[in-house]
Amino acid sequence: MTATLLATHRVEKPWGRHELWPGFTDPSAEGEPVGEIWFQAPGDSTPDLLIKYLFTSEKLSVQVHPDDAQAKAAGLPRGKDECWVILGAEPDSTIALGTKYPTDRETLRAAALDGSIEDLLDWKPVKAGDFFYSASGTIHAIGAGITLVEVQQNSETTYRLYDYDRPRELHLDQGLAVSDPVPFLPHPMPGKVAQGRTILVEGPKFVLERWNGDKRSVALPAGVTGWLVALAGSGSVDGTNFDAGQCLIVEGSAQVSADAAGDLLFAYPGDCRI
Repeated sequence: MTATLLATHRVEKPWGRHELWPGFTDPSAEGEPVGEIWFQAPGDSTPDLLIKYLFTSEKLSVQVHPDDAQAKAAGLPRGKDECWVILGAEPDSTIALGTKYPTDRETLRAAALDGSIEDLLDWKPVKAGDFFYSASGTIHAIGAGITLVEVQQNSETTYRLYDYDRPRELHLDQGLAVSDPVPFLPHPMPGKVAQGRTILVEGPKFVLERWNGDKRSVALPAGVTGWLVALAGSGSVDGTNFDAGQCLIVEGSAQVSADAAGDLLFAYPGDCRI
């Protein structure tokens, strides 16, 4: 077994914040706001999954991601399914997922160009504890005042459809080609709870479980990597200690121990079950 604490990469964003989340040091008031914190695997490897925190003070752009087949046709390694675990949200915070009604692509293009796409999207109120799975092809936008953890296929291929008149490039042709402009349907999740484990996602791209503070054994097949994210509390994996705000990669068989305040996410590739 190996358990390795991952380095963090702080990404400054104009829509980020100066007040982050327990486990992270706030940027200085004079510095740029931080919008994302990524967990980076050692070396030059490109693992299947990428895990990051997001801290928003403004709406993020309206965007969409390709699926695996569309990405590979464009010469990219994989598409991008992603999901969000909401840790905190202001009372009026929302996330847009899908359109209010089925929409043809020409209508979607016109709405993106004149800004009415904001009214076309289905903005859902969010609160701490909520969970959303955004499959590739889903038109979406994360709103302001939200702290979340994003678990995704390791791809940064993003097609931006609308950005509130900010001076950034749009990708209408690519984005419209991969968009599925229909009402959002929640991912069919088992929601199974057993021995402190709640399964949030069970494939096909990845599995995501949420654990409470406890002791448990993990046995991953050879060559398979798991990601353990400490949302709260502290603990250890076979002697490697962790605290809130940290992430470890785990390989092989391991003993995981977390204190009573422990709130953990555990993710691994969707073609594997443990």
